[in-house]
Amino acid sequence: LQGIFVLGLPYALLHSGYSGLLLIVLAAALCCYTGKILIACLYEENEDGQLIRVRDTYEDIANACCKKLSPNLGGIVVNVTQVVELIMTCILYLIVSGNLLSHSFPYVPVTEKTWSVIAFVTLLPCVFIRTLKIVSKLSQLCSLVHFVIILVVITYCLTQVHQWSWAKFRLSLEFEDFLVSVGVIIFGYTSQIFLPTLEGNMKNPGEFRSMLNWTHFFACILKTTFALTAFLTWGEKTKEVITDNLPSFLETLVNLCLLTKALLSYPLPFFAATEIVCSCIYKGNHSNYRSPLLALTVRGSFLLLTLLMAMFTPHFALLMGLSGSVTGAAMTFLLPSLFHLKLKWKKLSCVEKGADISVFILGFLCSLAGIVCSIKGLLEVFG
Repeated sequence: LQGIFVLGLPYALLHSGYSGLLLIVLAAALCCYTGKILIACLYEENEDGQLIRVRDTYEDIANACCKKLSPNLGGIVVNVTQVVELIMTCILYLIVSGNLLSHSFPYVPVTEKTWSVIAFVTLLPCVFIRTLKIVSKLSQLCSLVHFVIILVVITYCLTQVHQWSWAKFRLSLEFEDFLVSVGVIIFGYTSQIFLPTLEGNMKNPGEFRSMLNWTHFFACILKTTFALTAFLTWGEKTKEVITDNLPSFLETLVNLCLLTKALLSYPLPFFAATEIVCSCIYKGNHSNYRSPLLALTVRGSFLLLTLLMAMFTPHFALLMGLSGSVTGAAMTFLLPSLFHLKLKWKKLSCVEKGADISVFILGFLCSLAGIVCSIKGLLEVFG
């Protein structure tokens, strides 16, 4: 929930004003709700009225909903969406790495794209990651570095409290910029693809709903505090990656910490994406899946793909907004509400049905508008 993309939230406030604060809170509440209904789809009642876990993954839920059309159609859609979201995340890590290196060493005559290539070289060992144990250790280091970074930025902003002014918030908004901000904020909360596995591995799955409530509550508090303090400090000068606003004596230090975090964060989505693809290949051909050459080919191809995409779309906030509008909205709002309605329709109250339908409509409208505006923004930049 607290990825490196929290750095784009102050920039989102720049384009969304007061409504951006409401969006951060609303997105947390809606994502918490869709997380709960997604997990509810894993369970069915037995003859005694007890809930039994009959499905294990997001893919299983999708297949159960689409089994009348095609036994594997839903799983294919979910897997493709998940892979796209994970690969987009990897691309963003490379873009951020290039940006951070460029601003950390401004006197080195190297372009931002070249810095991304240099960062990419350090990630080549990811091709040889075979288990989640290594990835989990890297993720633990990421968490530690992340909170240090947030603490440093917020502490600096608090030293500038004398120049804060609520007048910096916009009262009138550009509709297109606002919609891009919606995508950025949504992307910061996307975690649904990991929830079925997380719930299945809990010692006490009955505490899942409580855990989800508390994690989203604290995530909302931290995101709101960070975005608000940073925006009040720099106002109209807020940049796409907020660390670019820091004074030089802090910028280099924080950027290097962020670079470390970005590089350590890359293996998790990369590993998850390649595992999904390898699992699909395994279902089709058992012998090929066990081939080390095939696994290396898949990982190598994905690694190269992220670099090429990072080279051609080096715009952090716009790309994050597009990702949030496409895959983020689908996995976080559209599919959970749709699946819940499909599997639990007869047992849902009118209020619950209305809530699911409302979430679906809201997610669809935000996704559609965000896609159009993000693509338009990217085309204008390239033009």
